[in-house]
This record gives sequence, structure tokens and C-alpha cells, in this order.
Amino acid sequence: MKEDRNMEKDRKQQQLDQFKVDDQGQKMTTNQGLRVSGDEFSLKAGDRGPTLMEDFHFREKMTHFDHERIPERVVHARGFAAHGEFQVYESMKEFTKAKFLQDPSVKTPVFVRFSTVAGSRGSAETVRDVRGFATKFYTEEGNYDLVGNNMPVFFIQDAIKFPDLIHAVKPEPHNEMPQAASAHDTFWDFVANNQESAHMIMWHLSDRAIPRSFRMMEGFGVHTFRFVNEDGKSHFVKFHWKPVLGIHSLVWDEAQKIAGKDPDFHRRDLYEAIEMGNFPEYEFGVQMVPEEDEFNFDFDILDPTKVWPEEDIPVRIVGKMTLNRNVDNVFAETEQVAFHPGHVVPGIDFTNDPLLQGRLFSYTDTQLIRLGGPNFHELPINRPVCPFHNNQRDGYGRQTINTGKVSYHNNSLAANTPSPASEEEGGYVHYQEKIDGRKIRARSESFKDHFSQAAMFWNSMSPPEKQHIIEAFSFELGKVMSPSVRQQVVDMFANVSTELAAAFAVNIGAVPPEGNTLAAEKSSPALSQENSKKSPRSRKVGVLIDNGFNGAEVKEILNSLTGKGIIPEFVSGTLNNVVGDDGTELPVHHTFLTADPVLFDALYVVGGKDLTELFHQKASYFINEAFKHFKPIGATLEGGALLEEGGIAGMPGVVLSEDAEIFSKEFIDAIAAHRHWNRATIK
Repeated sequence: MKEDRNMEKDRKQQQLDQFKVDDQGQKMTTNQGLRVSGDEFSLKAGDRGPTLMEDFHFREKMTHFDHERIPERVVHARGFAAHGEFQVYESMKEFTKAKFLQDPSVKTPVFVRFSTVAGSRGSAETVRDVRGFATKFYTEEGNYDLVGNNMPVFFIQDAIKFPDLIHAVKPEPHNEMPQAASAHDTFWDFVANNQESAHMIMWHLSDRAIPRSFRMMEGFGVHTFRFVNEDGKSHFVKFHWKPVLGIHSLVWDEAQKIAGKDPDFHRRDLYEAIEMGNFPEYEFGVQMVPEEDEFNFDFDILDPTKVWPEEDIPVRIVGKMTLNRNVDNVFAETEQVAFHPGHVVPGIDFTNDPLLQGRLFSYTDTQLIRLGGPNFHELPINRPVCPFHNNQRDGYGRQTINTGKVSYHNNSLAANTPSPASEEEGGYVHYQEKIDGRKIRARSESFKDHFSQAAMFWNSMSPPEKQHIIEAFSFELGKVMSPSVRQQVVDMFANVSTELAAAFAVNIGAVPPEGNTLAAEKSSPALSQENSKKSPRSRKVGVLIDNGFNGAEVKEILNSLTGKGIIPEFVSGTLNNVVGDDGTELPVHHTFLTADPVLFDALYVVGGKDLTELFHQKASYFINEAFKHFKPIGATLEGGALLEEGGIAGMPGVVLSEDAEIFSKEFIDAIAAHRHWNRATIK
């Protein structure tokens, strides 16, 4: 049995491989397999005559082209994905009977799709937004979908308000603007008049909304689910993905510029990392609360606008996911993958979270319209690795060829098969929860505190993070045309922190609140990115280099950087190789025209003895931008003169040394730190 389970990853690969087609070296045919003799001209009555209706090849080609596009997702339209595997560290049998969480020797294939929420498929990827983090586990018991985000809470508490939220954040209908942005009137009018959104807005305006990469952001299941073990005992559970590289973000000015310089920044980063073997890794964690402790907290554990503070309910790390293979075709895999929070396996069950309950209804409905009917589960990317048997038949896109004449239950002609499985045989049995109540359109009183955890988030931020939140409020509300809406938001967030509300009120022409109040004193250090892991691995360093560089020194430093997993990319005036003083030749990856400092994590300024005026001007721009964005900057020899000239030598995160060994160590440490916020205090 274990050997069979260990083959699951291979089975999924083989399953996808059977649908792959390599057209290279093949003769062209129609979709029916007929070889065609030409593909340049339509069939005509004479070389200047009308096209003939009998040209079946033209019609097939054009008809398929006319129908190549399917509706994009209403939300999460802009996405990118990768394949990988998941392996549990320790058996979780004590808490859940889910088999993929039992055996540490078993590798379960996964497919993960990352996305932005608000923008269309063509929007930029570094916009301020929530990021989707959806994982499909291809387990031996069927597909399990953990459909989450990079933020652990949400804007609303009940799914009936989801259409209202999305209508508000999407481009305004009278002019279809702005694209992929929340900085406009309707969104903030929704926030001010739906104050359950307060906690999520704090996350949305924090650095979490502009991640450095998909590889450096957390993932959360958002909702409270259940683990159920073989004895029927239930634990409430929250799911976490913890990136091994730590949690890191862009700065807002940088994010806006990247949107213009490389709107594909995040997908390019993920794709290139996997191609280079820098496989993204995420540890899987769970927070668990025994059912009998459900009401032992000062918040409702079913409220999707609340976190479970990690200091109160620790995250238990139980496994790791590694993304190790890019898709072969973005449309066939990334666009056609269909996630659903209702795709579960035995041992994982739902709770009465009203947002989760609504999602369980809506996802199938969405796939029906997007993917053309009820057979979306038969698309290669959606097929489970285990066989499936039922009495469902026909419909658009049916691929299964069912044999026999029976397609109903109960029956005698096929010995009443396929037949339901007992719980002992792996049949899914819903957790038996006692329900006693009246039908009512209402919300639990325990859901009505909207500000305490928003204040906890504010209290947990470092000073730079707090300043970024103030600036984010100032930017977002600075784009709001309605003075009334701006004032409503100030008044709303005075319930979180008058310090915060007063700080951005001044910037947007609103009346600041009086006094000095805070909704809660509690903090949670786990919420601050400043407490995250720091690593130089897979950081991208722009090496500004020109002819005449010191070959021996540069080679020594580059060896030190690459030895720590840092990726150097050479930038110069042209794409011609640069030649060092010892004859060393290095390939140039980018020119100053095709690259930009916002596309790198750090700069290594080499220069060269043959420094041109163009190099001097462009390098100075790169240095100034990187410094403004708090990035590490290192230089030696001729490059050091450029830093001295710019007046930044000796500043935090700026590394200068004539000793290559000392320089390498200090520069690597500076890169690992990610940003050097203490520059902000230097005048």
C-alpha cells in the first residue's frame, strides 16, 4: 500500500504526460488528423476571387481561434502556477484520518496557483492587493483543495456580501477605472459603511499587500476548518503556509514602478526560480483548538475577520511543500485548474463560518460557466490520481467513455454498483454536529467586535511598518474624490487608533480625531514581518560593470555571492561582453535601457577603469533609486567612487571595502537583511 502511495507523484506526472503533444518536426493536420497541403491562403475562386465555403480547413482554424478565450475569473483572474510535492514531517493520525497527513515517507503531488484578486488577466502583478494562494493536493483519497490567501482574515463575515465587496473594489462602472486598484471612491465607501472590514484593511494597507515575490509570502486557509480523527474526535483548525525564505515585501514607490517596468514581475520570479533550481518551499502549519475549548477566547473562532494569535495558539509545523516544476502550458493548466473549498478528503471537515458556507456553494457555480459545463473535473489538470466512479453521465466536454447500460442507483443489473463506501472503507462521513436554532437572517453577537484585532495588528507593527500603513492610507484616500467618504474613513479608524487616524487625516484634508485612544493594548509579534526569517538565498543582485574592471577581485566576490545562493546579473551600457583588466570576459545580461534598479534586490557597483560618461550617469540613477528604496548597495574600487560622489558612503546597508573577503561577508549580511529602514532617519 505504501509503495502504491509513493507512486502518486509519478502517476500524476504520467497522467498529464499522456495529454502532452510535441508538434516539433510533425506534419500539419486538421483536428481530425487530415494532413493539410497549405496554411498561407484560403481556398478561392481564382487568385483574386472570393473565398469558398467549402474551405473546411479555414473554417476549422478560424472557428477555433474565435473560441480560444474562456471567461476570465471574476476574481483571481491574474494568476500563475507551478507543480510540486508535499511531504508531512510527522503523522497527524492523532488529530485527523486524512491519509496524506499520515506517512512522512509519502510525497503527495500538488499544484499551486498564486494570484491577485481585483485585477483583470492583463493587469500588473505588483499592485496593492490580496494574493490568492490555492493548493490542490492530488491524494490517494481524492483531490483536496486548500483555497487560501496571503492574509489570514477577510473583508466580510458573511458570503452574502461578497458580490457587494467585489462590485465596490472593481473598476467603477461609469468609466471602468481604475484597474486593479482599491484607491477609489466606491471601495472606500464600502469600507466606511461595512466596518467589519477594519481588520482586513489594516492587512491590506500593510506591506503584506505588496509582497516581494510569491516565494516570500505566507499563505492562510482563512477559515476555521475541522480535523476529525478515526475515533470521531474533532479539533478546530487553521491552516498556514510559512515560506522558508521568510516574509518580505516591496516598498510602495518600487511596486508602482515595477508595474510599468515589468508587469509580469511575480510570475517571472517564480518561473525563473524553478528553472534555476531555486525551488520555492513552504512549511505547512496548523493551529488547533479542541472542540471543548471553542468559547475560551475573547473572539469568536469562527469569525473570518479574526486571527488566532500565534502566541496564544501556537502554529504547529507538520510538513513542507516544494514547488519544483513549471507548467507546460499556462492555459491548459493554470487557467483551467478548478479549485473548490468543498473538495475535501476524510478527516477534514467544515465549520459554521458563514463566509466558508457561502464559498461551498459558489465555487462549483463559477466553474460551470468558466469551463463550459459539469465535466471540468475531467480536464487533465483537475483529474484526481485515484480512479472515480459514479452514475454521472454526458454533458459538455465529457471525456470518460462509460461502458455498460446502468447509470443509476439503486440497481440490480450491475449488482448495485458503483456502491457507496462505508466509513471503514474510506467513505466520507460529515462530522455530526448538533444544530438547534431558529431560521433567522442575523449575525452572532460574538462577531460584532470589529476593532480590537485591527488595533492588535497596528500595535504589532515595527515603526517602519506603521509609517508604511500611514502612507498607504494617505495614498489610497488621496485618490478618493468624495470628502465625505474620506472623513468617514478617518472616523472609522479612530476606533482602531486615534494616532493612526490623525496621522493620515492631516494628509487627506480631513478633520483629525481628538484624544488619544486605542481599541486594544494587545500585540502579536508574529504579525510583524520584521520578525521573519532573513536569508540571502536566491536574491537577485544587479552588478553594474564596465570594461577594465578588476578581474581577480570581481571573480572572488562573485564566487562568494553565488556560494550563498545569490544570483548576480550583469548590467552595462551595451550587451557586448565586458572585459576585465586581466582579460576576463563576462556576459552582460541587461543594458541600462532594458533593466531598472527596482528589478533587483541589491546593487554591486563594480565600474571599471574605462568608465564611460553614459555608465556614470546611468549607474548614478541606479544607485540613487536603490538607496531610496532602502536596498543593500555594495561597491569596491572604481564603483566606490560613485558611492562617495553620491554622498551615501557609510550609510546603513551601504558596504564599501578594499578587502574582497571582508566586503563579501558584509555585503551578504546586508542582502540577507532585505531592507535598511534606519536610512529614513538620516537627513
